[in-house]
Amino acid sequence: MPLPLREVFSPAAAATRRPAALGALERLPKWVICIPLVLQWIVLGIRYRSLSLPTAANPRITAGGMVGEGKLEYFAGMGPVARAATARHIGLRVEDGMSAADVQARMAAGGLGFPVVAKPDLGLCGHGVRRVDGIEALMDYLGRFPQGEVVVLQEYLAQPGEAGIFYARDPATGRGRIIGLALRDFPRVVGDGVRSIAALAAADPRARRLLASPLHDLTRDLSQVPAAGELVRLSTIGSTRVGGLYRDAGTCITPALVDAVDAIARDMPEFYFGRFDVRFDSLADLACGRGLRIMEVNGAGSEAIEAWDPDTPLWRGFALIFAKQRLLFEIAHARRQAGTQPLSLLALAALHLRQQRLIASYPPSN
Repeated sequence: MPLPLREVFSPAAAATRRPAALGALERLPKWVICIPLVLQWIVLGIRYRSLSLPTAANPRITAGGMVGEGKLEYFAGMGPVARAATARHIGLRVEDGMSAADVQARMAAGGLGFPVVAKPDLGLCGHGVRRVDGIEALMDYLGRFPQGEVVVLQEYLAQPGEAGIFYARDPATGRGRIIGLALRDFPRVVGDGVRSIAALAAADPRARRLLASPLHDLTRDLSQVPAAGELVRLSTIGSTRVGGLYRDAGTCITPALVDAVDAIARDMPEFYFGRFDVRFDSLADLACGRGLRIMEVNGAGSEAIEAWDPDTPLWRGFALIFAKQRLLFEIAHARRQAGTQPLSLLALAALHLRQQRLIASYPPSN
């Protein structure tokens, strides 16, 4: 059920509404989830005469944002409206001989200071994403990063709220709309004054995912005993793979928010379908489209993450994902009619394999 607009962001509210149980989709093995989605994809591919048609959805992005695109591609070419809403950032190609002085000079030129978020330009699901608080930690991160690949350094946004706003431009009317909105909450535990962070996390079905992840570093002292009611955030990232929580916030979709997001999307080169991951100060600000700060933009491969709300029934979760895939094919079909050709399946597979190889070589997230 969508989160009521009256709820506010506060540690107390977040702690009381955080469920212990995993949602229906989260409990299913990934391969089980993929079966009906792949079958629908094949049906749509036959109908539109191309299994790779979605790669045409966003013509200026590699593979339309299905796979293999860089984060910086979405920022390139942004106009003043979209740029003003986007967190400050720079791209840094990792090369031998990089000095701390050179890195700090690049950061200063881009208006960046510590803390920053370091992330792979070519990433997925928060892999390799780290909050970095000083130059020594940053140089250590860069030293463990694959040579020749690009790291994005982005200002750390301290706003308490995070949301994924799913945008699509109607191929028939050209009207922009928001087709999904989800709040993202970070892996966390609430102290009881008795158990350590490690014990609290082990007893939480979400936090256990984080403890079990070989691609994630816990920077917290797990032996610490939080005070009763103390909320302890365990991760920089909020992905479900490390125990993050997604909440359907469809009640926050208002005409004002649609107008704000549509203005941003139209200020990007030929962007028709994808998700904006943003930070914000309050649900009231989010609903008004006020003070949104973009961390990342995702294209045709974006997930309808509101489907992962634990309160969403299984049938409803699949319905949301099915609807997203149908709309993706419709928009990509319209772009193909306008002259954009989709990638071949072979090219798409090559991009996927390269991305998977790189993910395995990134430093752990935190």
